[in-house]
Amino acid sequence: MAAVAARVSDRRVLRLVRSFLTSGVLCDGLVEASVEGTPQGGPLSPLLSNLVLDELDRELELRGHRFVRYADDCNIYVRSEKAGQRVMASITRFIETRLKLQVNTAKSAVGRPWDRSFLGFTMRNDRQVRRCVAPKAVARFKSRVRELTGRSRGVSMTRMIEDLNPFLRGWAGYFGVSQLGEMSALDGWVRQRLRCLAWVRWKTARRRVGELCRLGVARSAALVVAKSPKGPWRLSSSKSLHEALSKARFRAWGLASMADFVKA
Repeated sequence: MAAVAARVSDRRVLRLVRSFLTSGVLCDGLVEASVEGTPQGGPLSPLLSNLVLDELDRELELRGHRFVRYADDCNIYVRSEKAGQRVMASITRFIETRLKLQVNTAKSAVGRPWDRSFLGFTMRNDRQVRRCVAPKAVARFKSRVRELTGRSRGVSMTRMIEDLNPFLRGWAGYFGVSQLGEMSALDGWVRQRLRCLAWVRWKTARRRVGELCRLGVARSAALVVAKSPKGPWRLSSSKSLHEALSKARFRAWGLASMADFVKA
């Protein structure tokens, strides 16, 4: 609050910030008092992070370090692992003694840029260093898509695509600056997920043959797929299912393509 008051003179704003910090949190239906920190995910957290950590930025600039920071997430770049260990120990002392903040040791480490991630991105250690989506971000993406396309949802394919589209557009709008073309690969994975779902919903061999024929697959090819002992996920990548539920057909049904949102 002292750091806020040093920059803001309007008492109404100060009262609002203090009320936000002391309002308490709801846990299992019971209100618990707020002892320290800000409510996780709240809009005040990045604002106060930028205000309090501005002193950290100035200290890093004074020391001549190259760094990047967004709210409370910060990367500092040095030439060697030994230098990294030394700088990490020194900056940790500065943050904890000067700023009276606690460093999250579980998320903090010294490592090569391609072994670490920042805001969902990492680097590819090729001849030409390129920006790419971090593995954890891809895993979270797939987990969310699985939720939206769950077999037990009981909604039509059209409704499922409508639910998917805002998430796909938003995700591609953020991660579309990747330089490795992950969007096209993930587009293909989403379509395969939908093919797998359609195959499971058709249930019986008779209906599967009928649906494939209705979607333009030759009856002989449809029979081969319907009698296959392979599981739904493996069959979802078969030629017949690709022909029946093609990229063009999904586009006609309104499925958003993340590759369309890639930024140069």
